[in-house]
Amino acid sequence: MHSAIICVALPGLAISTDQGQLTGQGLEGFYRTGRRVLSRCQVRVAGREPLAVQAWATAADRARFVATLRVSPGGGPDPDVVVERTRHADGTECITLHSAVSRPLRLPVEVTLGTDLADLGAIASGRAGPDLPASVYDSGLRWSCAAGGASVTADPPPADALASAGLLRWEFDLPPGGTAGLELRVRMDWSGSGRAAGRAATSPLAPARATGDHPGVELLLRTSIDDLQSLLLRDPAHPTDTHIAAGVPWRCGLAPADALVAARMALALGTRLAAGTLRTLARTQLRGPTAQSGMIPGPRRDAGAHLPAGCTGTEATLLFPVLLAEAYRWGLSRQETEGLLPTAERCLGWLRAAVGEGTYLCDPQPGGPVRCETQAHAHRAAVLGADLLDAFDRPGGAVLRHWARELRTAFREDFWVEDRSGGRPAAGRASDGRLVSHLGATAAHLLDTGLLSGGEQAPGLLDRVQTEQLARLLGGPAMDSGWGLRGLGAKEAGYNPFGHRTGAVRVHETAVAVAGLAAAGYEKEAGSLLRGQLAAAEAFGYRLPEMFAGQQRTEGSPPLPHPAACRPAATAAAAGVLLLTTLAGIRPDAPAGTVALRPVRSAPLGEIGLTGLRIAGEPFSVRVSRLGLAMVEEAAEGLQLGS
Repeated sequence: MHSAIICVALPGLAISTDQGQLTGQGLEGFYRTGRRVLSRCQVRVAGREPLAVQAWATAADRARFVATLRVSPGGGPDPDVVVERTRHADGTECITLHSAVSRPLRLPVEVTLGTDLADLGAIASGRAGPDLPASVYDSGLRWSCAAGGASVTADPPPADALASAGLLRWEFDLPPGGTAGLELRVRMDWSGSGRAAGRAATSPLAPARATGDHPGVELLLRTSIDDLQSLLLRDPAHPTDTHIAAGVPWRCGLAPADALVAARMALALGTRLAAGTLRTLARTQLRGPTAQSGMIPGPRRDAGAHLPAGCTGTEATLLFPVLLAEAYRWGLSRQETEGLLPTAERCLGWLRAAVGEGTYLCDPQPGGPVRCETQAHAHRAAVLGADLLDAFDRPGGAVLRHWARELRTAFREDFWVEDRSGGRPAAGRASDGRLVSHLGATAAHLLDTGLLSGGEQAPGLLDRVQTEQLARLLGGPAMDSGWGLRGLGAKEAGYNPFGHRTGAVRVHETAVAVAGLAAAGYEKEAGSLLRGQLAAAEAFGYRLPEMFAGQQRTEGSPPLPHPAACRPAATAAAAGVLLLTTLAGIRPDAPAGTVALRPVRSAPLGEIGLTGLRIAGEPFSVRVSRLGLAMVEEAAEGLQLGS
C-alpha cells in the first residue's frame, strides 16, 4: 500500500493507483465506514482509455490525476485532449475534459462503474466477492445487498445508462480550446459507526504554522495537521466529542492507546481534541466489582520475538490520567477537568489494585511479564496523577507518590543490566524472573517523564548516570538508523529492519526519544534523531507512515517503506507536531497563568517560528533564533513568562 494514493476524511476513504482508473484490483475504490461502496470507475473518451501522465495528492482528503488522449486521425504525436480527475475522500469525483486543438470536438465519454460492497478486511484478505448487479437509479446506478446498498449519481445526467454493463454515457461538444466536465457522487444507504468530524471552524485542532531556516518545517507541520484532521471522527451519539482514528487503511476505527498518544502529542494545537478523546474513552471504562474495574479496554499488541503480546488497554488506562493532567496545564478548563477526574481516579485505582502489595505492574494482567515501558507509563501516571489530585484537593496523591518512589528505587537496581560498555535498561523481566536484556526503542519511554505544575519536569525511573548512558545508546549507530530510532538495536538477536517491533523505525517512538533527550539536556543525540526524521519525512512527501524499515541511511538511498504501515497514521502525524514544538521547549501552566520556555539551545534546524499554537485556549506564537534563544511573539492576555 505504500505506493497507493490514499485520500482520507474519515469515515470516507479513497484508494487509487497513480493511473487514476479504479479497476477493482486490490484495495482500489471508494470506502465509507470500512465498506467499499465503489470498486470500479473507469473512464473512456472516444472509445479509448486516456494515458496517465501524473498523479498526486493535493491534500489529505483529495488527489488529482492528469491524463492525455489523441483523438484526431493523422494529427501527429501531440495529445488533443487533457483529462483531469479530482477525487475526494467524501465520495465525489470530478472529471474535466480540456481541448487542446483549434477545431470543435465531439467526444463520447463512457464511465464503467461497479462494486462488491465488501468490507475492507475481507478485501485485504482476498475474500471479497464478485461485483454486484446494478440497476438504473435516478441519474446514475445503484447496487444492493442484504446489508444495504450504494449508488452513484451523475451531474449532468448521462445520455444513456446501461445497468447490465454498469455503464454511463455522455456526448460532449467542446469548442476550440474549450472545457467540459461531469461530477460523480457516491453514496451508501446504511449508517456507519462514525461521523466525519468536519473541517475549518469545527476542527478541534488549531491551524498552526511553522517557518524557519529549514524548508521542511513548514511542510511537516502543515501536513501533520492536515493528516490529523483527516483522521478525526465523531461518535454519532455524542457529536461534540472528537477523537482520532488509528490510521489508514488498516485501522480506521478508535484504538484507545493510539488516540490518547496522538492527543497528548498534539496538545500544542489546543485541548479540544484531548477533551473529546478523554470523554469518548471515559464511556468505555470498565466498572463493577472485578479485577478489571477502572480499566480502559484495548486489544492485545504484538511485542516482537522477545516478549509476548502486550495489552494496549494497560497503556490506555495509564495514559488517561497523564493526558488529563497535561491538558489541564495546557488550558483545559477546571470545570471540564473536574468532570473527567472521577474516570482518572478509577484508572489510578486500577493501577494500585493491579500492583497490589508488589512493586511492579505486570502486562498483560495477570501473570504477564514486567515490561520496561509499562513501568515507565505506570510511574508517569502515578506522579502526574498525584499532582492532578493535589490540584483539586482530592485524596490519594501521597499514596501514589510513595509507590512511585519505591518503584524508582527498585527499578534502578532490578532493571539495569551491567556490562563493559556502561550498562543498559532491560526490556523486561519474564514471569520466571529472567531479565530480557535486549535494547529497543521502547526504552525511550523512560525519558518521557511528563510535566508537573509550574512546568517542572517530573522525575524519571533512571538516575542521572543511567539516563546519560541511555542517551548515549539511543544516539549510537546501533539504534540511530540515520532516519530515526530503530525498534531494536542492529546488533541484537532477532534484528529485522522490517520487523514492526524488531527493527523498523516507528515514528512515534522516535519523537518520544527526541523530546525526552532534549528535556534531559542531551541535545546532540536529540538533534541527530530529529534531523534524520525530518529527512525521512521529506522522502515520504512529509506524510510520515507509522513505521518504515530501519536500514542504515546511505547517500542517495531513500528510506524503505513498510508494506503493512498505515499512512496517514494518528501517532505519526501527531509526532510531527511534537518534533517541532520540542525545539521551543514550551512548558505551560495555564492554571497558574505562566509558561516557561526551554528551547533546544543547539538549534539543530536553525531558526524556527511557530505561530497559531494554543495555550489557555488563546493563540500562542514563539520564535527560536539560530543561537537557541526563544522569544514569545503572541500569548493570551495575562499569561506570564516563567523562569
